[in-house]
Amino acid sequence: MADFFPDVAQLAPADLQLLCDAFHRNNTIDVEISERLGVKRGLRNPDGTGVLAGLTNICDVIGYDRKPDGTIQPIDGKLIYRGIDIERIVDEAIKQDRFMFEEVAWLLMFGDLPSKDDLTRFHEIIDGHRELPPGFPETMIMNAPSPNIMNKMARSVLSMYSYDDDAEDTSLESTIRQSINLIAELPTMMIYSYIAKIHVYDHGTLYFHYPLKGLSTAEHVLSIYRQDQHYTHEEAKLLDLCMVVHADHGGGNCSTFADRVLSSAGTDTYSAIAAAIGCLKGPKHGGANLKVMKQLDFILNTVKNPDDEEEVLALLEKILRKEAGDGSGLIYGIGHAVYTISDPRAQLLKKHSKALAYEKGFAKEWNMLVMIEKLAPIAFRNVKGETKQVCANFDLYSGLVYRMLGIAEELFTPMFAIARCPGWCAHRMEELEFANRIIRPAYKYVGSSQEYIPLEER
Repeated sequence: MADFFPDVAQLAPADLQLLCDAFHRNNTIDVEISERLGVKRGLRNPDGTGVLAGLTNICDVIGYDRKPDGTIQPIDGKLIYRGIDIERIVDEAIKQDRFMFEEVAWLLMFGDLPSKDDLTRFHEIIDGHRELPPGFPETMIMNAPSPNIMNKMARSVLSMYSYDDDAEDTSLESTIRQSINLIAELPTMMIYSYIAKIHVYDHGTLYFHYPLKGLSTAEHVLSIYRQDQHYTHEEAKLLDLCMVVHADHGGGNCSTFADRVLSSAGTDTYSAIAAAIGCLKGPKHGGANLKVMKQLDFILNTVKNPDDEEEVLALLEKILRKEAGDGSGLIYGIGHAVYTISDPRAQLLKKHSKALAYEKGFAKEWNMLVMIEKLAPIAFRNVKGETKQVCANFDLYSGLVYRMLGIAEELFTPMFAIARCPGWCAHRMEELEFANRIIRPAYKYVGSSQEYIPLEER
């Protein structure tokens, strides 16, 4: 619906070409210069590990051991929340049949496991803050819908500044208050933004369900998302699992680092979290699960026998050679900056999604993802000659989980955002309270010198 905002100015093609030509005429940076000067592009060390940029008590992402000589030894991946292995948290959720996202949010933000009474009260606090401010859905969401839900979520978060009399207060008390509001309200913003998008751009039915009392965050999402508000306990538990394993991933991932960079400048909570959302919107960070699903559909529609490993391997090799698929040369859902042997998040989703996949008729898709996980490392060795180990990452299975739950593709990355919000808030609190120094890395100037020429002489 390109004409929804008809007053948006467009540059004439000739003017745009003029400006692009001016940029290309004067801008180039040779990668070789970066390597020669020791610039760590992407804040990555030569061995692929991240540059050490700070300290945190919140989360540890473990994929390798560093030996005394500086070399790294890949190991099975571990994700540690405040000293507790994520697998132990998930085991407890399964054993006790409990929703765990709220408990994880408390753990990440405050550092310990809540008592039963504290957890009950924390549930009540979040439950009581899910409804958006009066008039917000009409004025901030319906009056300015977006075809991209992440864009609308970021703008909605920024809009909350106008509803906060103490928006600029960066004290711990104010930051906690703002964080709780965002953790509670962001799922509602997400679903309302999606419903507005469907109504305005796709001419679908408009409905805004009010939040129901006494629900977990996963139940709340399914309740206001589905028109009939019906969902099963198993569906909500699987969504809760997705959110638990997505709640944080250390201080160095792109969106959390952006959150910490803005927080280090002393800006407000809404600006910092909106920046994190904008960062996660990028397909190199948060959008990979949608790419996985498109590639999965392509593979299933291309191979004659989905059980034939040789045929699937041959197709994966064609994808790597850019002879098939979207031409990117990437097998989406394979490989990670830290994990090499295994991504614990992927393994947990793989383990706990199988039953629902078979129950809902997605066995073919689930089995193909398992085959891709098995064969992709072989394809990498055959095509690229790489000896570095690669493994399935979280995105290989998360997209299928969302599809099984009937969640629209437009919400795959937004679901990531609402799950990561507690982690972002925890890192902001830590940055404000303990780092107390603006993040300011250096960039070396490699441009040429030139004299200023008066306008009439040019």
